[in-house]
Amino acid sequence: MRKQLRNKGSVMLMVVFAVALLSALVMGMLQINTEEIQLMQNQINAAHALATAEAGLNDAFFEIRGDTIWNKGFKDKSFNGGLYNVTVDGGTITSIGTTADGFVAEVEAEIITAGGGPYVIKIEKLRINE
Repeated sequence: MRKQLRNKGSVMLMVVFAVALLSALVMGMLQINTEEIQLMQNQINAAHALATAEAGLNDAFFEIRGDTIWNKGFKDKSFNGGLYNVTVDGGTITSIGTTADGFVAEVEAEIITAGGGPYVIKIEKLRINE
């Protein structure tokens, strides 16, 4: 009788150990999945911020194609749920895009204009998030 109780006790101990091991494995997998989801969301938000900054740059190009001395820029202009700010300093246009979640991207272009109108814009240097 004692031998049977001892065997049942060791079996129960093995079962508890196996359940604990499986629980730890499941918790580890859940943690990895949570981190991957967060990384993916950060990538999406960063791409959204960059697209917003590029929209500001394109908006500035549109204005400059019509008037090469345009330098007003834009302040908190709405685009696709975010905002962009554009500054023009001589031949350098800087556009900063911000998402609703606070992610920020910056695009800066050094340009040269040519032609009689609409003006042609040549990008000499393009910097992204520098």
